[in-house]
Amino acid sequence: MTQNTVDTNLLLTILDLSGVWSFAVSGSLTAMQKRMDFFGVLIVAFATAFGGGTIRDILINRPVFWMHNEAYLYILFIATPVAIIFRNYLQYLRKTLFFFDTIGLGVYTVIGMQIGFTWGYSPMLAICLGTLTACFGGVLRDLLCSEIPLIFHREIYASICIVGGAGYVTMMYFGVSETVTVLVTLFAIIIARFIVVRYKLSLPMLHLKDNMPHA
Repeated sequence: MTQNTVDTNLLLTILDLSGVWSFAVSGSLTAMQKRMDFFGVLIVAFATAFGGGTIRDILINRPVFWMHNEAYLYILFIATPVAIIFRNYLQYLRKTLFFFDTIGLGVYTVIGMQIGFTWGYSPMLAICLGTLTACFGGVLRDLLCSEIPLIFHREIYASICIVGGAGYVTMMYFGVSETVTVLVTLFAIIIARFIVVRYKLSLPMLHLKDNMPHA
């Protein structure tokens, strides 16, 4: 294993753990807005932080990541009480949480894709696994909180992961080094999400015309 690979894996690990913290806090705040009790807040935080990776691991018959590395659970069990205790203060840190959430989006896309390739899946399936890892924690959070998942009606969220994943595959095809590929993919996804939110971009909404006769 080269030094560059070690450095890349270390960077991804640090960002991964930071993303878990951010997603756990984000899920906790969302649950508290719905006036859930402590157990409800913990469950929503768990689903937000671990949902995408858990579904990914189950689909590919891989040992579920948080069951083989207790550091993830320690972060969850620290982040949730912290979010509860400092909930009024954290409301003013939405931009900071959004920043880490965005980093997590890029990190989980890359991690999901790397796992897909490690387990021998095609580039298309690796992109699907990366997108699932990055997005489905938020989907579960919104469903548990009785909301239409954000990625289905407001932000170009999953699409950013898909495009970023396609760029990752393209760079691999042309023999770009792993470190450069990972960093370019990360920054591309992060910058794209900031642009999407800044300019309120979204995909066209689809609806059916109401042609049913009314009584």
